[in-house]
Parts: sequence; structure tokens; C-alpha cells
Amino acid sequence: MSAELDDPVYRTGVVDLLGALAYGELTAFERLAEDAALAPTLLDKAELGAMASAEFGHFTRLQERLSALGVDAYAAMEPFRATFDNFHAHTAPADWPEGLVKAHVGDGLAADFYREIAAYLDTGTRTLILETLADTGHSAFVVARVRRIISEQPAVGGRLALWGRRLVGEALSQAQVVVAERDGLSLLLAGGVDRPGMDLAAIGRMFARLTENHSGRMAALGLSA
Repeated sequence: MSAELDDPVYRTGVVDLLGALAYGELTAFERLAEDAALAPTLLDKAELGAMASAEFGHFTRLQERLSALGVDAYAAMEPFRATFDNFHAHTAPADWPEGLVKAHVGDGLAADFYREIAAYLDTGTRTLILETLADTGHSAFVVARVRRIISEQPAVGGRLALWGRRLVGEALSQAQVVVAERDGLSLLLAGGVDRPGMDLAAIGRMFARLTENHSGRMAALGLSA
């Protein structure tokens, strides 16, 4: 384990971060498995099932890391349960195309957020987070499917563009709530005597980058941000 984890303030922040990420991966698995029921073809169902399986594999790695830190992984996830569940309750897809956009845009935005924070962590924790968030190649499947849907049903594009805007608004709002409500995460971002941190200007730039990346993902789908 890294020497940084001997610092109780830093350790609390890392546990909070891993707990939030672990619950996010667990709910992503659950959501994708449910969305597979909306898939119009067996191939689509299998692709979404593979995405769900990958998310559960990520959850398992995070759970093992928390256990190695001597922490009950489920206790570490519990503080984030209401926030994540609230986000998913407000962004439940109405159909297959909306589910695809949420899988690509929503998860991509969350991954960007955690990658930003990972830059301020010890090497071991940063590597775990980056590996957990690595694109497993499924984004190409989603992009191709959404683009095909739009080409076959042009009217759907406007609705999906509005849906994407709603997703980013909800996601950024929930991310701010999580950081504000958890002292450990706030202190982790603020840094310490021996660690770099983010001031308010840096946090503002981070959210600007998140928004810019979201626009790029929407463009890849053939949608306006």
C-alpha cells in the first residue's frame, strides 16, 4: 500500500472515492442488464449483456481494493446510494435509443469525472481507477447503433439530443452534490501539505472540460450537444 494511505484524511477521501465508483459500477451493471430487455435483436441483447458483465468485473476489482484497505465495501458504498439512485430514477430511458445514449454519454461523463480526480491520487489508486474506467471497446457498438437509428428515423435525433442535454445536466448536478456532501472527497480535491489539490478555479476548469468532452460524445453519436 502507498505511504499516502497512512494519512487518515487522505485515506478517508480515497475510501469515499472508491465507494462512490464501486456503487456506480454496480448500478451500471444493473441498469445495462435491465436495458438489455429493450434490445430489438439478439445481437443487441448480447452486446449490452457484455457491457453489463464488464461493469460487474470493474465492481469486483473495486470491492477487492476496499477490502484490502480493511474497509467493508458495502458500508463504503452506502453513503452514495441515494444520490446515484436518484440520478437513475430521474433519467430512466423510455426506450432502446435513450438507453443507448445514456450508456454512452452518462457513463462517459462519470468516467471523465473520476479520471480528473485520479490525477491527484497515489499511483496504486490512480492506476486502479484508470484501468476500471478504460474503454472496453463497447462504445463503438453504441455509436454505430445510435447513428443507424438516426439515419433510419431522422425525427428521433431531436429527441435524443434533448435527452443528452438532460443527462449532462443531471449528472453534473449529482457530481457536485456528492463532492459537497462528503468531506472526504472535498478534502481529497483540496489536497494537502504534500499533495497538490484543486482550487475553485481548477474545479471550474474541470467542469468545463467535462462539458466539452460531453459535446464530443454527442457529436460522435450524430447529435447536437
